[in-house]
Amino acid sequence: MDTCKSVIFCWILLVCFSPAAYTAESRQNVTLTCRAPNNNIIVVVEWSRADLKEEYVLLYRDEQFDPEDQHPSFKNRVDLQDRQMKDGDVSLILKNVTTADSGTYECRVFMRGANRRKRAHLKTEPITTISLNVSPGGLTEGGGKEDGVGRNHHGGPVVFGLLLAVIIKKALPLHDEEAKQRRR
Repeated sequence: MDTCKSVIFCWILLVCFSPAAYTAESRQNVTLTCRAPNNNIIVVVEWSRADLKEEYVLLYRDEQFDPEDQHPSFKNRVDLQDRQMKDGDVSLILKNVTTADSGTYECRVFMRGANRRKRAHLKTEPITTISLNVSPGGLTEGGGKEDGVGRNHHGGPVVFGLLLAVIIKKALPLHDEEAKQRRR
């Protein structure tokens, strides 16, 4: 029984803490969702990708974009969904995606009152991590999906979890019968 609880606990951790997975086809626009706590004033928003090293996808501070260390492939292709960041919305719009845009994106924010750094690359933990997979795919009639986003909501782990629950449910009556027989 303890083994079953451990397996269920590990599965819950896997589903809850896996990066969100987005899929898209080339030439689509994609919105990577990120929401900061809305009870503080956001001073800096940084979207980065680990493989870009010192360059970033987007840096927004002092109410404007900072292009200084932005990776060239993202220039004029990224924007915030809401520049006023209402309700903490700091989602990234990535326009005209290509397969080169595939990767793991991290969203970080700096709130008013925190120590400000002069340079980018905030040393805070990301509030959102998103894995984006862009396939070359041909355009369908009408240009494909309008919003350009297909979200993979962890279907594999969910199916695995349901299957595991059925197995455990079937195993529990057997375990109960064995326990009753031992007590006699």
